[in-house]
Amino acid sequence: MQTEVLGRGSGEPSGPTGRLGHHRARDGSRGAPVDVDLDRPHATLVVGKRGYGKSYTLGVLAEAAARADGVAPVVIDPMGVFRGLAADCDAVPARVVAEPTVRADAVPPRRWPALVGSEPDSPVGALVWHAAAESETGTLAGMRAVVEGADATSAVERAATNRLRRAAGWGVFDPDGLDARELGGSEATVLDCSGLDDAASNAVVAGVAAALYAGRARASDPTTGGSGPIERLPWLFVDEAHVFFEGVACGPLRAILTRGRAPGVSLVTATQRPSALPDVAVSQSDLRIVHRLTAGPDVRALAAAEPAYVDRAVTEAMPTAPGEALVVDDTAESVRTVAVRERDTPHGGDSPRASAVDASPATS
Repeated sequence: MQTEVLGRGSGEPSGPTGRLGHHRARDGSRGAPVDVDLDRPHATLVVGKRGYGKSYTLGVLAEAAARADGVAPVVIDPMGVFRGLAADCDAVPARVVAEPTVRADAVPPRRWPALVGSEPDSPVGALVWHAAAESETGTLAGMRAVVEGADATSAVERAATNRLRRAAGWGVFDPDGLDARELGGSEATVLDCSGLDDAASNAVVAGVAAALYAGRARASDPTTGGSGPIERLPWLFVDEAHVFFEGVACGPLRAILTRGRAPGVSLVTATQRPSALPDVAVSQSDLRIVHRLTAGPDVRALAAAEPAYVDRAVTEAMPTAPGEALVVDDTAESVRTVAVRERDTPHGGDSPRASAVDASPATS
């Protein structure tokens, strides 16, 4: 049977692909194989309510990207469910970074007030912004030095210092934090953010997204002769994406969505709550993989971006069984129902069951 490649137009040259699954016929039988194009940059959105395969599908796509030549996959793991990607390096080349860090100056100065819980136009927020912009070292220590030398009241200086000290306590800022070159290898890099709160994980995602974009922008800049820190095309996978679009990582993620095609940076976001994403996160996605959704606002968020070539409303065609997905492919202007393949590495997203617990009384 001929394999269909989603995200690739007819007549386009061949290149690396990854297996997503198989067509599901109307009678429920298994049809032709379905791959996803990994040769060109894409913006992909995976949605589905809890238990219907959203994170599982993200793992399937990450496995495929890790095996593809010329691709540098990076997985943001806010729940600790993607460590299994590195369980068998013969099956999938992958590594886990258990305590990811980024440089403090990887977060743009204008984002620092919100990151530490201050309004940018407040005296404390303005001082934090100033410290991030004027620090010569690009470190938290350098930012604190700017605060100490600023012409501010003692109360404002103390409040700004306390906020920067709290940020240091997150343990995610390091002068030797992850950079573009370290993230640009052939194996999948899983950044385990499960031990971080939302602000700290947002800092990591903001730094990583900005580093990948800047690294490829330099690599594709003709004035540099095409040389740069990332020769491979980065694919950034972000689970629980609504957490990051609601935080300081929103800016760098938006940049990849709207401007990532030229430098060759792909973004794959997954969420249970598409209604919590900005409109651009849905409208700019050229591949939408839709698992079961039932919440009204989430269904309406998808329907609002429904393309004209869809002959049947997404709400009517939405699958009902776990592991099945409706794929809207803007490149081919088509809609397909796909049964997602089984993972080749362990999936950590299954819920524990009380029935699996040994209920026998403990013996002393």
